[in-house]
Amino acid sequence: MEILRKSSSLWALPILVLCFFINNGVFVDASHKVYMHLQSTTSHVDASKVHRTGYHFQPPKNWINDPNGPMYYNGVYHLFYQYNPKGATWGNIVWAHSVSKDLINWIPLEPAIYPSKVFDKYGTWSGSATILPGNKPVILYTGIVDANKTQVQNYAIPANMSDPYLRKWIKPDNNPLIVADKNINKIQFRDPTTAWMGRDGYWRVLVGSVRNHRGKVIMYKSNKNFMKWTKAKHPLHSAQGTGNWECPDFFPVSLKNENGLDTSYDGKDVKHVLKVSFDVTRFDHYTVGTYDTKKDKYFPDNTSIDGWKGLRLDYGNYYASKTFFDSGKNRRILLGWANESDTVDNDVKKGWAGVHPIPRKIWLDPSGKQLVQWPVQELETLRKKKVQLNNKKLNKGEKVEIKGITVAQADVEVIFSFASLDKAEPFDSSWADLYAQDVCAIKGSTVQGGLGPFGLLTLASKNLEEYTPVFFRVFKAHDNYKVLMCSDASRSSLKNETTMYKPSFAGYVDVDLADKKLSLRSLIDNSIVESFGAGGKTCITSRVYPTLAIFDKAHLFAFNNGAETITIETLNAWSMANAKLH
Repeated sequence: MEILRKSSSLWALPILVLCFFINNGVFVDASHKVYMHLQSTTSHVDASKVHRTGYHFQPPKNWINDPNGPMYYNGVYHLFYQYNPKGATWGNIVWAHSVSKDLINWIPLEPAIYPSKVFDKYGTWSGSATILPGNKPVILYTGIVDANKTQVQNYAIPANMSDPYLRKWIKPDNNPLIVADKNINKIQFRDPTTAWMGRDGYWRVLVGSVRNHRGKVIMYKSNKNFMKWTKAKHPLHSAQGTGNWECPDFFPVSLKNENGLDTSYDGKDVKHVLKVSFDVTRFDHYTVGTYDTKKDKYFPDNTSIDGWKGLRLDYGNYYASKTFFDSGKNRRILLGWANESDTVDNDVKKGWAGVHPIPRKIWLDPSGKQLVQWPVQELETLRKKKVQLNNKKLNKGEKVEIKGITVAQADVEVIFSFASLDKAEPFDSSWADLYAQDVCAIKGSTVQGGLGPFGLLTLASKNLEEYTPVFFRVFKAHDNYKVLMCSDASRSSLKNETTMYKPSFAGYVDVDLADKKLSLRSLIDNSIVESFGAGGKTCITSRVYPTLAIFDKAHLFAFNNGAETITIETLNAWSMANAKLH
């Protein structure tokens, strides 16, 4: 994938303005600028520990971005990821490699893939892993062949299949496997998916691209040998006005249960999910729909909006995600990347940039309309000291502090309840065309309402000079209710650098309020807050950099700024131990 750093000069713009830019051809391609004066084989500044995470994945130093080709193979989880071994800014990208038995504690290995051949001399970019018949893993990845950023699709295989960690990978000389023809934008042609086999015995793979602002996933087919690929007559799917599609992902989901399915599964009672990373907006969008295996076409359901206003995997700082089928526990796992929202200079000073959110189990909601996500159960092994709060009422303007644990590095689960929906505010008709984050910016955590805002004040300083609120607000819209979930970073830090990105992230929660309850889980880890609303129906990840609310100076509050009294039915919070990165 290509990197365009978020900054307040661009990403604070309303997203409708961004639509104007792309639809009118004003947008330029993202830059691959490498800050050569900042690159170093060793950090010239002591790495800051202030905002390093304790249990989220990140290497000891330097830049990381996309998770690549994750897979479960012979009892071991493999995480490959884009990594700069020479500094804390984007550039010099290799496929770093770590392995794990539990998706939480990791062992770093030497890079698996790095520029070394004519077909990837200028870069080894994102891709995916596929397990071939005979239990043989293969990686498909994007190689950059020249200074013009011409992109091709290559493959790599393990050098020693008896090595349980598959430490070394080789890139055969018959690469590249896939080269763009004259009808394809050769510099926007990347990130091959996990391949799947159809009933006809042919393998299929998707590559992300764009033409005339129409994002698309181009399909290629190969016979059983996996070596000779031919472009299909038409893309699997495309959508006008969406810009380049990066890091595509395509997989089946069960209509019957939460179990995962192998990517090649072709049975009954399934839907398919097409996820793409929109290069312009820097959000991961997806649709749920039907895969016509005879026509090799994908059709989103009428309940899935196909475009910028469609469903997102995460409504915050979350991008370039990739799923894989975990055959060991019969589940589909989602991995993603959360980049820094701080300045480049600060990244260089601290010596690192980028973290990976906690791996999530992902499945189809019983409604069939959307996906549900939840942190993998293995994370709970890091839970340590616990505090609990039950049946605590919060009247308008009240808050209660959660004490007794290390709240800068915590896991918090809470169920809020309320006696009535009568005080829900009317949903302003003028907000109908706005994104949820725009409404959150208008109706923030300090704006008193009817039913809400209520939730958690995470990474808060003692006197609330800094805090990151994660909260709900319920609106009445005609005969229905709209539940807004926000993670608002606007007050997260006293730092006032003009390029620091402190957005009001938000999404709507499709939830039945018949029981008059809303649940929230937040994973707090020094500079990242991952939140899961209504059991994982809406997820928001924020990167924040407090100056006061750090280490033991951080505080955690539950609050209510609505007229309707809120009851904390149960709140469980744990201090979290550090994960092991040997």
